[in-house]
Amino acid sequence: MLPGLAAAAAAHRWGWSSVCRLRLRCRAAARGSSERQEWRNLVTFGSFSNMVPCSHPYFCTLSLVKLYSTNVQKEGQGSEAHRVEKVPSLDEAENIGAELKAPLIKQEPLQVRVKAVLKKREYGPKYTQNNFITGVRAINEFCLKASDLEQLRKIRRRSPHEDTESFTVYLRSDVEAKSLEVWGSREALAREKKLRKEAEIEYRERLFRNQKILKEYKDFLGNTKPRSRLSSVFLKGPGKVVMVAICINGLNCFFKFLAWIYTGSASMFSEAIHSLSDTCNQGLLALGISKSVQTPDPTHPYGFSNMRYIASLISGVGIFMLGAGLSWYHGIMGLLNPQPMESLLWAYCILAGSLVSEGATLLVAVNELRRSAQAKGMSFYQYVMQSRDPSTNVILLEDTAAVLGVAIAAACMGLTSITGNPLYDSLGSLGVGTLLGAVSAFLIYTNTEALLGRSIQPEQVQRLTELLENDPSVRAIHDVKATDLGLGKVRFKAEVDFDGRVVTRSYLEKQDFDQMLQEIQEVKTPEELETFMLKHGENIIDTLGAEVDRLERELKKRNPEVRHVDLEIL
Repeated sequence: MLPGLAAAAAAHRWGWSSVCRLRLRCRAAARGSSERQEWRNLVTFGSFSNMVPCSHPYFCTLSLVKLYSTNVQKEGQGSEAHRVEKVPSLDEAENIGAELKAPLIKQEPLQVRVKAVLKKREYGPKYTQNNFITGVRAINEFCLKASDLEQLRKIRRRSPHEDTESFTVYLRSDVEAKSLEVWGSREALAREKKLRKEAEIEYRERLFRNQKILKEYKDFLGNTKPRSRLSSVFLKGPGKVVMVAICINGLNCFFKFLAWIYTGSASMFSEAIHSLSDTCNQGLLALGISKSVQTPDPTHPYGFSNMRYIASLISGVGIFMLGAGLSWYHGIMGLLNPQPMESLLWAYCILAGSLVSEGATLLVAVNELRRSAQAKGMSFYQYVMQSRDPSTNVILLEDTAAVLGVAIAAACMGLTSITGNPLYDSLGSLGVGTLLGAVSAFLIYTNTEALLGRSIQPEQVQRLTELLENDPSVRAIHDVKATDLGLGKVRFKAEVDFDGRVVTRSYLEKQDFDQMLQEIQEVKTPEELETFMLKHGENIIDTLGAEVDRLERELKKRNPEVRHVDLEIL
């Protein structure tokens, strides 16, 4: 069996033609040198190369032998091919013999290395097995009692609220299993949910009726409750300025209308319309201030602070439509149809009183804005231009326009009384209308910018960014957005690239290394390794969440104006 395998190996290495030649040379060598010489000169036989193809080249010193072979090609036609092939010499033949005697296959030990791979789990589109749920949600959504939850596993987690550090949650799978145990089936649970939903709707309707009856009772007997936050907001700050302006402008409007009725002056009519529009607009500002201090609710989680900007925007539109529009209309009608005026003495007296009252209101607004600007570390001009306090801004601009309008009206009425030409009075009405149009345009622009989500000062943004970047656990800060929410409230948002090594080291510093090394040594199988990695991986993720909470607290502590912080992990 072994010589046959050796012959087959040699045939594979040299080709069948060379093996046949080798056998013939060996026989010729036994017959003598003369026959060997004759064999070397000419050997004629059929070619086996076409029968068993050989891919190994001949690389020994070979002798030339002429071969003639006839191969059958396509359509049965014979073609004669003249080839020159090389035949191994005698020395090479002896080497080949030695190779034939050697073992054909060298046996080596077989080593197989198997790679351990963790099987991938398919969680599906809806996977809630590991979800946590609070006790309140478990009671409301799964119709359970507090006593039912006492039998379930309790897990302490980091609290998302600032006033508590941790709170208790339950596994959703445990809660679902407990609800099925209590109610028997999902259909029974669904029926109970439906009944409770109907009871809740009925309760809300009954509560609404009771609140309406209580309001009617208070209106009939009077409200004896202590002063609320809503009323106290008008005793200081912008609320106080607005209430003072409403009272003064209301009186000015009344007396200016009396003077216009008595004199028929177009300038006095413009001033009366000016005071009326100021009074109405300041009423809108008071409504905006009262709404802005309301407590945030689920529908408006960031509060109602933008109501001041909305009221100021509507006020600016009202000044343009009512004040500027009517003043221009009355002035143009006076130019087209000039009318003689009566004595202007009473008009001058009312204008003088209006100048004093409007000037007093202007001083109150200026003092309030200066105090607020100093508290924010800004100049008076920057504070006004950026409309940081929209309600006081409106009072400031309206009173400034009122003082200038009184001056314009008095000057034009004086020219009319001196020259007897009523055209000067009509020009004064146009001048007051133009002044009111400029004020309204400024108010519309600044409040629109604030409502669109204006960014805070670049210096403040830089200070907040540097605070984050100087923390060891932060590598970089991207996509920083700091928006002014109004009333000195800022919302800060940024994408943070955390250093995983620092976060992991922060976790390891709180661990017992001896116990962890013992756990590592006990790991022998892929399943044990998976359990070990899942345990510490979840704890490291919790440590990363704690780092985010710590950074948010630092930002709010060092920057009190920052009320809402959103740090997204990059």
